[in-house]
Amino acid sequence: MTDVASDFRQPRRYVRLDTILRLRWLAALGQLVAIFVVAQGLEFDLPIVPCVSIVALSALINLALQIAFNPMQRLEPAYAAALLAFNIVELGGLLYFTGGLQNPFSFLFLAPVLISATVLPIRLTMALGCLAVACASALFFYHLPLPWDADDPLVLPPIYLLGVWLSILLAIGVTSLYAFQVTEEARQLSDALAATELVLTREQHLTQLDGLAAAAAHELGTPLSTIFLISRELEKTVHDPSIAGDLKTVREQAQRCRDILSKIAQLSSSGAPFDNMKLSTLIEEAVAPHRDFGVDIKVRLAVAATAEPVVARNPAILYGVGNILENAVDFAHETVEVNAWWNAETVEIVISDDGPGIAPDMLKRIGEPYLSRRRGADDVQTARGGLGLGVFIARTLLERTGAKVSFTNRIFPDHGAVVQIVWPRERFEDDTSNAEAVS
Repeated sequence: MTDVASDFRQPRRYVRLDTILRLRWLAALGQLVAIFVVAQGLEFDLPIVPCVSIVALSALINLALQIAFNPMQRLEPAYAAALLAFNIVELGGLLYFTGGLQNPFSFLFLAPVLISATVLPIRLTMALGCLAVACASALFFYHLPLPWDADDPLVLPPIYLLGVWLSILLAIGVTSLYAFQVTEEARQLSDALAATELVLTREQHLTQLDGLAAAAAHELGTPLSTIFLISRELEKTVHDPSIAGDLKTVREQAQRCRDILSKIAQLSSSGAPFDNMKLSTLIEEAVAPHRDFGVDIKVRLAVAATAEPVVARNPAILYGVGNILENAVDFAHETVEVNAWWNAETVEIVISDDGPGIAPDMLKRIGEPYLSRRRGADDVQTARGGLGLGVFIARTLLERTGAKVSFTNRIFPDHGAVVQIVWPRERFEDDTSNAEAVS
């Protein structure tokens, strides 16, 4: 689990140059249209030359970037932030010549910061937010008059401009934070699901090895038998002691290979991954790797009127139950209990430990990706180490097989965590659904 999780510890956040260039071209076109409408359509007195010069500089930079670099190239976060910072400065320059915060387009300071919040790390987003706030603050004091009708000039009171400045500040902070949080959660979920698929693929490969071993044992049995028989017959007819010794060695080694393949075939026939297994066998196979860690694992199967459930060996179920057991052993002081029972409708496994239990603040969020608390050296739950992908992957895999997984704590005065896994019996025993769950 650690090797898988490490691949998703620091997801890279790259944005294509083409994406930013398209946004910049769109901004440049919109700015030119606004300048034309204000100057020609509304016939307001507008400093056209400085404004058009700023837009032209932006267009030249776009052309240079398109010529010098492959538009499909993914930019390092710092370079993408630099281009977004230029957008903020460019907008500040245009607003300086067109009324500062009196200009209704001053709220466009939010756009580059919002884009950064969705694709760039938080530190760069905060830097861009500070730059946007700094530009808006400077425009509060320094700007040319707002283009307006000279016969009826528009004069806005300072308190209104202060409100505009404050609203820009709040919009940058709140909206960008919200966008970053939503995007980060979506990214984490995507990475965690990718890790889940990777784990399941590895489990499937391990499962298939047994079948390949059985096939190899079957296919190699015939040629090895032929080699054994021929070497034995040649051994009887050859009178040269040195050659007879070599033939004897060949015969003995062929027999040894036959014995090894026979053992592989016997193991496969007695417990092949593609054979059906009882619920008790499934639980014992999941429990076996965790018995030697100083924690007593007690397995109890309730006696039921119906026959014990039988399921096709499923890597998703084995990994999911095994991972939850591993967590129980990690946090348990002395004992982990695995209780199972069934009836005609449901199959249920309950795993509980006598550890400190699940913290109240985590109980509602348990099973989310990148949420982890591990036990420290003083047996107190402290945040350290893992990414919290283990429980997420286990829960996801089990739910794919039709199970419902719930996490609770034992009722006081008892202490410890309780994980309940419940399947509809029909789904648990349905080979077709199990095959779909691991496909």
